[in-house]
Amino acid sequence: MASKRARLDRFISSKAGISQKAVRPILAQGRILVDGRVATDTQQLVDEFSHIIFDDQVLQANSPRYLMMNKPKGVVSATKDDKHKTVIDLLEQADRDSLHIVGRLDFNSTGLLLLTNDGRWSRQLTEPDRKITKLYRVKLANPITQATIDAFAQGMYFEYEDITTRPAQLDIISDYVAEVSLTEGKYHQIKRMFGRFQNEVLELHRIAIGNLKLDPSLAAGESRQLTAEEVNTSTSIVAK
Repeated sequence: MASKRARLDRFISSKAGISQKAVRPILAQGRILVDGRVATDTQQLVDEFSHIIFDDQVLQANSPRYLMMNKPKGVVSATKDDKHKTVIDLLEQADRDSLHIVGRLDFNSTGLLLLTNDGRWSRQLTEPDRKITKLYRVKLANPITQATIDAFAQGMYFEYEDITTRPAQLDIISDYVAEVSLTEGKYHQIKRMFGRFQNEVLELHRIAIGNLKLDPSLAAGESRQLTAEEVNTSTSIVAK
């Protein structure tokens, strides 16, 4: 989601219904405050979270929001859907429609889902070049073989897209359960990789994105605000 940045004179012109030319003397008179400071530069950039006051009238006072959810099965990772309940429908916040999803999960997949209204933050977590690690716990129909572990570590070629996946790590928990660490998110990637060995994924649960782990106290469908520390450290590459 793109960040909504604009020049200050254009923002004031749009919000106050005056010409950009008329904004210049208003700024010179010290009548505009941006984040508590008198603004004088017409070309100053502001975004959706800049606190802007014009003659004691608040033109904008949005705050960034950061949530984590323990996504349950049978819910769509979307803001709207005509057939199924969405993760947005699970939220009680009045401003929930301003949020977007950071890294989707499939309909029957569960676990850590992030939601925000901050486009810059979400891009940091989803840009492929940053190679943010995502950690999943997977339950399988058949025992995990050494050949599967080796193939994950080497990367797999998918002919349909003509791509080779990046190396992924499999940590074996038991014969049928493993933790998978990925630095990308191709379409149904984990299911397709295990499918190469005719091993059906029965459960897929995301544990972490970057350095941010799912709060174990959250029941399925519950969510909470991220702490300031979690927001600031969430874009670290290491997941565990």
